[in-house]
Amino acid sequence: MKILTMALACGMTAALTLPLAGQTVAITGGRVLTGTGTTLDNATIVVRDGRIAAVGTGVTVPAGATVFDARGKVVTPGLINSYTTIGVVEIEAVNETSDAASSNDRITAAFDVVYGLNPVSTLIPIERDGGVTSAVVAPGARASIIGGKGALIHLSGSRADSMIDRAPVAMFGVLDESAAERTGGARGTAVLRLRELLEDVRDYAANPAAYENRDRRDLSLSRLDLEAMVPVVQGKLPLVLVVERAPDILNALALAREFKLHLVIAGAAEGWMVGDALAAAKVPVIMNPLTDIPGYDNLAATLQNAARLRKAGVVIAFATFDAHNARNLRFLAGNAVANGLPYDAAIEAITAAPARIWGADANIGAVAVGREANLVIWSGDPLELMTRAERVFIHGQDMPPDNRQRQLLARYRTLSDSLPPQYRH
Repeated sequence: MKILTMALACGMTAALTLPLAGQTVAITGGRVLTGTGTTLDNATIVVRDGRIAAVGTGVTVPAGATVFDARGKVVTPGLINSYTTIGVVEIEAVNETSDAASSNDRITAAFDVVYGLNPVSTLIPIERDGGVTSAVVAPGARASIIGGKGALIHLSGSRADSMIDRAPVAMFGVLDESAAERTGGARGTAVLRLRELLEDVRDYAANPAAYENRDRRDLSLSRLDLEAMVPVVQGKLPLVLVVERAPDILNALALAREFKLHLVIAGAAEGWMVGDALAAAKVPVIMNPLTDIPGYDNLAATLQNAARLRKAGVVIAFATFDAHNARNLRFLAGNAVANGLPYDAAIEAITAAPARIWGADANIGAVAVGREANLVIWSGDPLELMTRAERVFIHGQDMPPDNRQRQLLARYRTLSDSLPPQYRH
């Protein structure tokens, strides 16, 4: 009950941060990393009605603006975590708190995470406190190699529909070793299964009347799943496939060519081995650059994966692939820099690059005129461990720093005799 009360408190606080008409904010004197490779020293950002109205070194602060002094600090776009389960998973070890995947084999591609989004999740304020303002919430694959539809959300709002920036943002599936397990134990059967799904969807899209009149053999997907997959085979909705091994990545690229898919690869632990093929196909990669412990699915994993992929010309974006560690996104970027990725490219991989990949670059991902004012004021270099996010803005609104971790710290920082024995050690 106490946890629920805290979660509701966080949610109600977020509800008070909606953009106010005519509100003007100015962030002055900071070192602005725009997210696109440009750095502006001693710059001013003017925000009006939730969007960036001006940015530069000679910008005048409008009369009546609420001013935030960023002298000696760094300002960046809000960070974007490109593959998470935040908002649909509360406690990973408790099934009752997870709405990230379906085991119903009649609803796989049609499964949509938006119906399970919890805007008062206790995790959202914690991740936002780490500078993350947007996230792609992805479903997991249980009953099929296709898991369902994901959504791009911003981490504020008291209702699920008010959090959504783009839904569906992509269809999600797997073509890794787990796909082999789901389809008979061999990777070859996983490829054949995926090809069969795509062929059936393509036939359904071209002949819907024949399907409704039962003039077709039984197809491999339910009607709901067939309808959900139609935008994928039409190239209108990205298909994100979790793939790790280099040969599996090449299989995914071959399927994308055959069916003219808008493909995004996630994982790609051995991506550096086929970086030229990924670049030639213009297929971006969502990755965790700290993946380096080899397994049967990624024997060639290396900490230099991100740097090598970028050098090959691949667009990369970083993700934590979970619900609880989204705030560590910037540390992934910092470690990628330590392993050869240029600093500006690391900032881009958590800001502008994911915005482009997810088709949201007209609104988020960069400090630029016209973009939504999703901004973070950092105490120092955002990729350094001891740096703090001092202010986080979403849609131009200063987000409250309160979260459950801070509440617990305040409660138990000093233990008194008035507390029950179980709280004293």
